[in-house]
Amino acid sequence: MKYFYFVGEGPHDIAFLAKLIKKSFGLSTITKLENLDSFWLPLIPRTFPNPEDDDLLKRLPVPHFLQNDDFSIALHSANGIEKIVATLEESLAVIDDLSKLLGIALILDADGKETPLERFNSLIQKLSISSELPDLSEFVDFRESELGQVKQNEKRFGVFIIPNNKDSGTLEEILIECAKTNYTNLYELAENYLSSVDLESLTKSDKKAFKKPAGRNKAIVSSISSVLKPGKAIQVSIQDNRWIDSVTLKLENIVLIREFIAKILGIHDFK
Repeated sequence: MKYFYFVGEGPHDIAFLAKLIKKSFGLSTITKLENLDSFWLPLIPRTFPNPEDDDLLKRLPVPHFLQNDDFSIALHSANGIEKIVATLEESLAVIDDLSKLLGIALILDADGKETPLERFNSLIQKLSISSELPDLSEFVDFRESELGQVKQNEKRFGVFIIPNNKDSGTLEEILIECAKTNYTNLYELAENYLSSVDLESLTKSDKKAFKKPAGRNKAIVSSISSVLKPGKAIQVSIQDNRWIDSVTLKLENIVLIREFIAKILGIHDFK
């Protein structure tokens, strides 16, 4: 079995990556603890609530696990870009036998505050000075690492910044591309709906999230999702509906992410 560890910013990113990997590489979600490869057991919290924050309302930080006959992958939500390094540190500290881990991938957004390259350089700087990380020299030389690139060593490391390593944006940009392809009518209706909203009738607090750089795109995706999966979280719609299918897998930005994941997994005949 070949083991790989991915860290994403949040639950929507993890749902997107899980669907993408399942559609592209034929893995399935592991839903029962009895079916989980024992390699990943140290990542399963044993107490509730999490002793770190004692929060009864917070979901336990359990990764999304995927597996087939060849690959076993843990997809871990960091719940925020500022926690990506900490999530990696904590997980690698408890995995019993890191020699079995063959690949590490960090996937995050470029939401407009920094360019993708600036965000990458900042992340690499934090990783390179971390005193909590184990020796990752078998995976990467941080001084030589490049955004979106994966050296085909025996062990592999890479950072991908959504949507395409060069443009600012978030996962919603990609989901909107998918919606324009597979849910054209819903996308157009969502656009019209949001254009008709009278923001002046809302309080500053009401429209705070909407006025953020990705606020409108998040609202569009949420509107479409509310029709496809009424009352359900967006990640449920990503998992169950046609955001990712044989058609949208061919979209340029999605192809870039698929190629990146294939390199992390060491798949050379990727199509």
